[in-house]
Amino acid sequence: MKPIRLILIPALGSEPAPCLVIAGGGVRERGLLDLHPVERPEPMHTVAIVPGPEVTIRWLDLPAGGQAQQRAAALWMLKEELAVPADRLAVALGPVPAAGQPRLVAVVGQPLIEAWGDYLEALGVRAEAMVPDVLTLPEPDRDEVLNAVVFGTATALRGRGFAASVQPDLVGLLAGSRRVDASLDATDVERALIGAALSPPVNLLTSQDRSRGTARRGWALAMAMAGLLVVSPLVLVAAAAARDEASARADTNRALAEIARVAPDLAARPDPLEALRQRVMAAPPSGGVVGATAALFAALEGVEGAELDLLIVDPASGMKASVSHPDYRDTQAIARAMRANGLDVTETAAIDDGGRIVSDITIRSAR
Repeated sequence: MKPIRLILIPALGSEPAPCLVIAGGGVRERGLLDLHPVERPEPMHTVAIVPGPEVTIRWLDLPAGGQAQQRAAALWMLKEELAVPADRLAVALGPVPAAGQPRLVAVVGQPLIEAWGDYLEALGVRAEAMVPDVLTLPEPDRDEVLNAVVFGTATALRGRGFAASVQPDLVGLLAGSRRVDASLDATDVERALIGAALSPPVNLLTSQDRSRGTARRGWALAMAMAGLLVVSPLVLVAAAAARDEASARADTNRALAEIARVAPDLAARPDPLEALRQRVMAAPPSGGVVGATAALFAALEGVEGAELDLLIVDPASGMKASVSHPDYRDTQAIARAMRANGLDVTETAAIDDGGRIVSDITIRSAR
């Protein structure tokens, strides 16, 4: 196995960084990396451990969906806790959990990721992964215990489905009735750091994979995508009802659970599914979301290389989509196909993204 460099980013950007070089599952070198070295350190895979107090960490029950959808849903769930515009936040997801289990979510300010990157550049290195220090701690075996380790001036606390870094005087308040176990020694901590370097529990740098789209849409994107994850089971119900009544009932139950979680005002109605359907149907296009979505997929299939990146259903402004495709003229072909189904497509923006065109479109009924 090739060596891995592990760097602990200090709280103060003017300080040198403790560093381990890991090889063969153990520590080959220990030392400090100085700022602005005369010679750059040896190139190797690098993992940076960042200060935990700067990162919000939660385990959330996220609806099924792709990475972008789940990141947006996580932002929407945490919007009351995050007093920062969504376009300045980065969201990283942990490993896909077993069915029915919550997923690890880490949220940090995008400027902080950039600042940590600048600090590493000043050390002469570049990181392939950034991990909050608190997530390097082992999870305790019991719910009533919190493992505790001091990193810099903060105390990292790790429980089962819980992780946070706080000032020492707040440990008791945060722990509550749980017992704080500070028995991990330097060897235990180093072993935990090595484990995190070999298999990062979360990588904050993966939050930048689709930063372009999130930065342009902010909280509106998070809200719309979280809403879309509720609409999606309804589409599944409509499709499954013709094939399998039992499957349709299961999908309906899942949809009701999603409505209760995301739109509690509709969950109190006598028929929450119908209430949500009416809300969606009230938005343009007047022919309904299901039919328009089917027409859009059919139009995309007719254009080689076209893919749907994002679909937004907004009761106030109708349907919007983000489509990636190889040629600027592709949107004209999509619009012609949609017109044949009684729908109008208007392109509102188009950018070149790594050799592919990403177009934002609105979909309405043809007048």
